[in-house]
Amino acid sequence: MSDKFRLGVVVNPFAGIGGAVALKGSDGAAVREQALAAGAEQLAGIKMTRALNVLSSLAGQITVITASAEMGENSAREAGLTAKVVYTPAQAQTEAEDTEAAVEAILAEGIDLLLFAGGDGTARNVCQIAELQTPVLGVPAGCKIHSGVYAVTPVAAGEVVAMMVRGELVSEAPAEVRDIDEEAFRQGKVLAKHFGEMRVPDSLTYVQAVKAGGKESDELVLEDIAAFIRETIEDEPDTFFVMGSGSTVAAIMDSMGLDNTLLGVDVVKDGELVASDVTAAQLLELTDGQPVKMVITVIGGQGHIFGRGNQQLSPSFIRRTGKENVLITATKTKLQSLDGRPLRLDTGDAELDTALAGYFPVITGYRDKVLYPAK
Repeated sequence: MSDKFRLGVVVNPFAGIGGAVALKGSDGAAVREQALAAGAEQLAGIKMTRALNVLSSLAGQITVITASAEMGENSAREAGLTAKVVYTPAQAQTEAEDTEAAVEAILAEGIDLLLFAGGDGTARNVCQIAELQTPVLGVPAGCKIHSGVYAVTPVAAGEVVAMMVRGELVSEAPAEVRDIDEEAFRQGKVLAKHFGEMRVPDSLTYVQAVKAGGKESDELVLEDIAAFIRETIEDEPDTFFVMGSGSTVAAIMDSMGLDNTLLGVDVVKDGELVASDVTAAQLLELTDGQPVKMVITVIGGQGHIFGRGNQQLSPSFIRRTGKENVLITATKTKLQSLDGRPLRLDTGDAELDTALAGYFPVITGYRDKVLYPAK
């Protein structure tokens, strides 16, 4: 066997395509067809390329073992890495069986680490084959990321691999694979289930914690946050307020007596609900040329503000709205639970993530804000 680092690479080409068109998942051929017909983009390969680009300076020390074309080969070659293809799917629209077959073929070659791009469904497929036999790391590309096997961003995944290639000490820990019922998800219910564990290179800076479940317990703090946002909306009657997903935003909507899409994006103007569960395209059209502010929250346990459950907030929309019009809400308890880790930006646009990086004022109560870094 070569002394080069042998990196297995698998991409689920259709991971995450349902997010921007408000389908809240990409499981099943029918859902994927619906998403593509609605103009959804396939971004998983782009995110894998972003992870592999981190390794470009180490290309001479790495051999990539992968599947053909969109399942990994394209990303490896775009990053300038030598790729050996060991699996080719029979059809263009790949299925879970293709992910499992690709993982099986790659493991048979003997690898040091398996890097895969997808969501929780993809993690389940990988776990079905890999289990605990080899280290794995996920590049987040799906609508649902509840599993602890994913890096916090594509670039962070590349950084972890780079540490291993350079021979730096990287701890290893078991991490949980979780997935939810997509049909229940579309009805506003999060029913997450444990499906197994895999071995993950462990770095608190780069690998996400399993998503904290349940609603915020400090109801008084949520009432204070809601009161401040309500007042802001009342003071700006001509502004469209785009309400992101999550329990904190749901509490704000409830305080205004408005119906809320817990796992979607709604639009409010002058205290009235003007659009529910919008897609990325609908949001761009509705707010074109209008004053806009976004109300979003921090994903508990992970620290993401973009890229988890709010893919409808597309890079084009975020760029048009502007950082100064992003209202982040979170309790101080939730921020403290991050243990100093920054808020995470994973918009799908590396240049936008860089532009947004820095300190944000986070609304933590009534007229109470703290400055917190994001990267």
